Amino acid sequence: MQPRTPWQALTRPRYLRTAWPWRSAGYLASGVVTGAPALLVLLLLLVFSFVLVGLPFLLLAGVALGGLERRRLRLVELDPAADPHRVPGAPGLAAWLRVRVREQATWRELAYAVLHATVLWPLDLIVLAVALGLPALLMAAPVQLAMDGEEVRVAKGPLVTTYPAAFAAAALGVVLLLAFLHPLAALAGARAALSRALLAPREAELRDRIGEVTASRARLVDAFEAERRRIERDLHDGAQQRLVALTMTLGLARLDAPPGPLADQLTRAHQEAGRVLTELRELIHGIHPQVLADYGLGAALADAADRSAVPVHTGIDLPRLPTAVESAGYFAVCEALANIGKHSGATEVRITARWENRTLRIEVYDNGGGGADPAAGSGLTGLADRIAVLDGTLTIISPTGGPTVLRVEIPCRPLPAPSVSSSPRTASSSAKG
Repeated sequence: MQPRTPWQALTRPRYLRTAWPWRSAGYLASGVVTGAPALLVLLLLLVFSFVLVGLPFLLLAGVALGGLERRRLRLVELDPAADPHRVPGAPGLAAWLRVRVREQATWRELAYAVLHATVLWPLDLIVLAVALGLPALLMAAPVQLAMDGEEVRVAKGPLVTTYPAAFAAAALGVVLLLAFLHPLAALAGARAALSRALLAPREAELRDRIGEVTASRARLVDAFEAERRRIERDLHDGAQQRLVALTMTLGLARLDAPPGPLADQLTRAHQEAGRVLTELRELIHGIHPQVLADYGLGAALADAADRSAVPVHTGIDLPRLPTAVESAGYFAVCEALANIGKHSGATEVRITARWENRTLRIEVYDNGGGGADPAAGSGLTGLADRIAVLDGTLTIISPTGGPTVLRVEIPCRPLPAPSVSSSPRTASSSAKG
């Protein structure tokens, strides 16, 4: 496995034969190249910031240096450092500045810029001078002696007057260079780790990615619900109205037709049109019931209880909730009622729904035979995924022999109450028998 950092490369026996020692030296040297100008720029901006003119530019300088340092990390870390900044939600410089000022990453970059300009690059310079400069001076002793002719003081140290002494100093320089390349890489690795911790923390990167995935899943759910409502409106206002008109036309034609084969055909066509209209209405209701959109989850659950094949007792007290939450809760209950009617053999069902502690809580209880397995294709697995997108949970407790309890919990906030109430807020307890 290829080493990804200088620390990993140090553990390899062929470390000195790889490019990692020179990559580490190049990283420290480039830190000197960026640090000295950064110190000058920061000093100038600090002077101007006293009159509140240079403060925005000071932040921008930190952001710019942070981007440069993340690219420079590629010298000693093969894994790229991710940009911790968020993408502004609106175009323009003002929106960009608002986002940057509110981000912790911006202030971490400013702190790093100050640290880099005042402490880190001088340390880089000292390390390079000791690890590379001193061995280089020693190795240059024969050349210096040849140029000066008589004597040379090596590295401001001993006086060398003979070539054997000069070559001995050069040999010592080679040994020191090979020895110093190991701590040089270790220091470069520590320096890079500090830079990554301030400029691209892995925890923040993972948190941002998880947040983005969660937000994108929520947007997909909203888009899915919007598409369901559009399809429901198109079917309700388009195909259903045409079928109603066709059914009425066939009914009038049947009344006007004289008794005989034609009247019989019109009767059958009228009945078939009625059945198609009934099926279409059931389909529309299954896509997105109008009562859910108009009156909310409480009324929709009461309506589902009334249409259930098994007697249902309800205890529902709900405000209006976000559309995605209401839709997920409604279809979870509908799926549970459908499974109860088909498989459980229950004679009684209880539905309770409350919003408390900023959480929608729905419970469906039946006295059937139990043994429900969501993994067996009951349809609840997909609903559990939809609820999970909303940071909710779907739990089924169904021991063999019963009873079965399905619980749905979704954190949410209620919608503001309308100024004029057009629908009942609660669905009172009822029983169908």
